[in-house]
Amino acid sequence: MNAALALSLAILFLLGVPIAVAIGLASVIGIEVQGRLPLLLVAQRMFTGLDSFPLMAIPLFILAGNLMSAGGISHRLVELAKSIVGGIQGGLAASCVLTCMLFASVSGSSVATTFAIGAILIPAMVRHGYPAPMAASVQASSAELGVLIPPSIPLILYGVSTDTSIGQLFLAGIGPGLLVGGALMALVLILCRVRGIGREDGADRPRLGPALWAALPALMVPVVILGGIYSGIFTPTEASAVAVATALIVGIGVYRDLRLRDLPGVLKKTVIATSAIMLIISAAALFSFLVTRSGLPNEIAAWFRDVFESRIAFLLAVNLLLLVVGMFIETSAAILVLAPILAPIAVAYGVDPVHFGLIVVVNLALGMITPPLGVNLFAACAVARLPVERIIPQLLWFVLTVFAALMVITYVPAITLWPVEMLMRGR
Repeated sequence: MNAALALSLAILFLLGVPIAVAIGLASVIGIEVQGRLPLLLVAQRMFTGLDSFPLMAIPLFILAGNLMSAGGISHRLVELAKSIVGGIQGGLAASCVLTCMLFASVSGSSVATTFAIGAILIPAMVRHGYPAPMAASVQASSAELGVLIPPSIPLILYGVSTDTSIGQLFLAGIGPGLLVGGALMALVLILCRVRGIGREDGADRPRLGPALWAALPALMVPVVILGGIYSGIFTPTEASAVAVATALIVGIGVYRDLRLRDLPGVLKKTVIATSAIMLIISAAALFSFLVTRSGLPNEIAAWFRDVFESRIAFLLAVNLLLLVVGMFIETSAAILVLAPILAPIAVAYGVDPVHFGLIVVVNLALGMITPPLGVNLFAACAVARLPVERIIPQLLWFVLTVFAALMVITYVPAITLWPVEMLMRGR
């Protein structure tokens, strides 16, 4: 059955079949080849895969992100970032990175971050003399911070699929998010100085005081969400509902950029995005059940133990595997299929499960900016109105920078685990 699952899945991916459909069809083919399992199992396992309380956080965080994008929050965060770092050469590109870090803490989605921030900053960078491919590359790579800095939908999926604490994963994402964001900011400042770009970025820099005051309600959103989680007032799932309520209050009552007539459009976007993710989750639940029942995880674990004697070698092999997988498989599907297999092996090598979760998510986030299936790459190209091949040469520096940060995160676990140890495990 394992061979049938792997072969059919690979063929369906190569044929361009949508991810969820490919996973579901491969599972059905595996059941038919095995011959001893009823097809009724398909409906049962797909339903069971969605019957999880923590998964309720996904549609609510998506809704909160869409409400914040429509409610004027992204524009005010852009102005705040420009007031902080916009006065130096390359400050506009650095503002893009910083804004994505801020918006990531309220949206949880890299694609939402790309469209919300890119629609403002890509044209602004082009007006200031940045080459359009560079502007799109800055936005595409910065937007992946949306899946690292909590709240993060991929971290929720990893927690659900491996039975790891979502609260601890959220807390552990802060350090890697800051590291990747800082590395990208340093890169764009160096590139701008070397290439002589962005000398006039400070011309329309807003003053810090008014920009901070205008963005203060937006900045309170992550404070309320994360503060409530880590103080024990509510769970991450309950926090998603609080995020929706806060986004409505800020968008309608404070900024007044969100109108009641905008809500149907926001809800439609949320339903479409949620449906796509949930279909992948349900199909991946069936696929994971069949893989586990076949004994493949134990075979893979034994192979890893035979081939890789040290934890260092194991982590390097996993990173290379995930790097290739992330280039061809959508992040959510890759997490749901591979995390239940790889996480127990990592624990056997002495890797903390929370730390391993961040390694997986940071690595697969790279796949969001690499062809042929990088969703951030295509989103940034759509905003900049550029063909993908135009920005790939510029994108190489950003990919190498994120990969270097990934290696630091992999082999310096304190970057990930110190806030978890300090705030949660001591309780």
